[in-house]
Order: sequence, then structure tokens, then C-alpha cells
Amino acid sequence: MATNLALDEDLLSTALAVGGQQHGMVCLDADGEVVRPALLWNDTRSAGAAEDLIAELGDGDRAAGAAAWAQACGSVLVASLTITKLRWLARHEPDKAARVAAVCLPHDWLTWRLAGHGPKSQGGDGDLAALVTDRSDASGTGYWSPATGEYRGDLLALAFGRDDLVLPRVLGPAEAAGRTLSGALIGPGAGDNAAAALGLGLREGDVCVSLGTSGVVSAISPAPVADASGLVNGFADATGMYLALAVTLNAARTIDAATALLGIGYDAVSALALTAPAGAAGLVLVPYFEGERMPNRPHATASLLGLTLDNATPVNLARAFVEGLLCGQADGLDAMMALGVAPERIFLIGGGAQSGAVRALASGILGGRPVLVPPTGEYVADGAARQAAWVVSGAASPPVWEVGETETFVGEAQPLVREQYAAVRDLTWNNRP
Repeated sequence: MATNLALDEDLLSTALAVGGQQHGMVCLDADGEVVRPALLWNDTRSAGAAEDLIAELGDGDRAAGAAAWAQACGSVLVASLTITKLRWLARHEPDKAARVAAVCLPHDWLTWRLAGHGPKSQGGDGDLAALVTDRSDASGTGYWSPATGEYRGDLLALAFGRDDLVLPRVLGPAEAAGRTLSGALIGPGAGDNAAAALGLGLREGDVCVSLGTSGVVSAISPAPVADASGLVNGFADATGMYLALAVTLNAARTIDAATALLGIGYDAVSALALTAPAGAAGLVLVPYFEGERMPNRPHATASLLGLTLDNATPVNLARAFVEGLLCGQADGLDAMMALGVAPERIFLIGGGAQSGAVRALASGILGGRPVLVPPTGEYVADGAARQAAWVVSGAASPPVWEVGETETFVGEAQPLVREQYAAVRDLTWNNRP
């Protein structure tokens, strides 16, 4: 199960695993002390560092650098990846950078603490060599290759100026990370998207659209993915296969913005959206409220375009917000399909999937494909629990996991909505790279 340090160890007597945010940077000194507050995945201050590193690996040629990064680590760098945050730290906080002896990710640090390790100032052993991670989280760092399964010290040195940092040992999908003080086995853990895929039991041909703070379109792949366009990230999954992801910074909070703008609740926004015509009478929202990652536009802002005296109504506003949210995810699905992903089933999960309008409109905007909505649940935590059970079983494959009865939505494809969105997507304010 997913967990945190506040849980009673007695409740975790058999096994546990941690599913957590990818990319975040946790820096430790030689005594295991945290050097500075963690930089999380959605902190975009390292956007400039990402661009610099792309250019440097390409000897000044951005296109060449993007292709080189995709081949090296499965991703063209954006501010989310840990390696860009290390460059930012080296440039902006050199005194703190000089103290760094090890770098890990949030779920790695929790696993380390659960296994009884910790900073010496708190009576811990400060054993940095005991740090471990898993393939999925390692593949989001920018200095580990999903294709080779090896760290790239040369890329770490390029970004940070040093390659002598202790990096977590990368565990196999069902390899134990150790035991808690009460004797419970600890699984290797997983990044949140890989854990959700495991919790849902995704197989090749399945696509998951997860609408949380971020929007994630993910698909299981039998081989590593390398997309030089940067639209798709090629990660490892939690089973020994691979996970292609297209990630937007803006997802469910787009509906939050609609409630604030219209001064009504979530159900009312949904009801309004469903009474408006497809395409919201020409009103289009490009929902780059917090910049954007896919496409990589960290400085962009959201834009509402196509306003006229006739379409400036609450129903069209509500519809435009829902359609804008879903068009961003549809762009991610298109990028996946361009790499050969053939979606057979599309699962819709996350807080944003609780919106009736999102459920009803998703199929049409995703090309008329059936959309399956499983029961509301914490699928990241379910994936961590399934992984923990796998470690206990010692089996060659994870245990069978029943998701529960799904609800299927099928709608007519809405090319007009996609065309309207594509026509204005590049017109957003401050839309420089």
C-alpha cells in the first residue's frame, strides 16, 4: 500500500510500498541531512536550465540536443525532470550544491526512512548507500536510461558539474527494498503514473487518461520509447516493461478555475457545459494556467479566445473549459499514436474524471473511442499495494487485481472541437519556449 511515516507500523505487518510523485529532487548531505526543501515536479524555475542542457548536449543545435536527450534517457528535458533541478541548484544555490552528497526522489526518501535509515542529527545512521529506487522513478530523472538500465554519470556531470553523488540503487520490479523495524517487507515503490498503471492492471493496448493536478496520458509499451519532439516521455513501468507518457501541467484544476470564474459549484459547471453546443459556439479555452509541459511552454498563460457578444454566456464558458481540458489530453493521445500506440481501451481516472461533463464529453474529443471509467479509487495506492503483495508472493508476475465494474461512455467524434482548439493553441500569451 502507499503510506507515509505517520502510519502505525502495526498496521503494516506484512508488506508495503510507496507510490509517489516523480521527478522531485531531494538532496542529502554526507550525514543524511536534507540540504534544502525538495523541488517538486511542477516547479518550473528550472525551465531555463532545461533549455541550456538541451543546447549543450547538441553542441548548440537544439534539434540535435533534443534527439540526443531522447535517446539518452527517453525524454527531451523539461523543467519537471530532476536533472534540470540539479542544474538550477548548481547555478543559483552553489553553497547548498557543494553540500550535496546524494540525490534521490521523494518516494526513495520515504522508503529509506521506512527501512530505518535517517539523518545522523535524528539518531539515524546516515547510510546513503542504503538508498534505493525503482525503474519507473529512475527513468524520470534525466540521468538514467530505460533502454540500458544504467545511470549516465556523464549527463549528471554535465548538469551538476560533478558525478560523485550517491545515487539510489535501482531495484527490480518485485525486489524487496528491505524491511521496516517491525519486520514488514518494503517493495521497491514506483512513480505515481507507473503505480496507477499497475493498480489498474493496464496491458499493452490500454491507454490511461489521468486527470489530477496534472493530466497524464499513458500507455504500456513492450519497448523503450524515444520521442525527439518532446511530446512523449519514455519511462520504465513497474512490471519490467515500459510506459509512454504525455503530461500536461493543467488538468483538473481547469475545472476549479471554471467554478471560480462562474461563481458556482462543480456539479453546476458540469450541468451548464452539457447544455451548450459542441464547440461552445466558437469559444475556446487554451488552459495553460500554470505554463505547460506538453507542449513545452513553461512561460505561457491560459487564454480564452473567440469571444463574441453572442457566445459570451455561462453555458459556453463552462463548455469551453471542459473542452479545453480534454483537448490537451487528446493532443497527448495523438502524440502517442504517432509513435505507434494503438489504443484499444481508454481508462479515465483522477479527480477530474468525477465531473459528469468530463465523462460525457471525453469519448467524442478522444476520437469517438469508448472511454471506461472505473470505480472511484486511489489507483496509485492500489498499485503500491499490488506491488507489495507481489514482493511477498515471490511470483514471476504481479497478483491478479480486480479493479471493479467500469462504466463505459461512447460519444460521436467531435473533429470541430479539435480543429477549433488547434487553430488557437499557439496564440496564447507569452508563449515563448
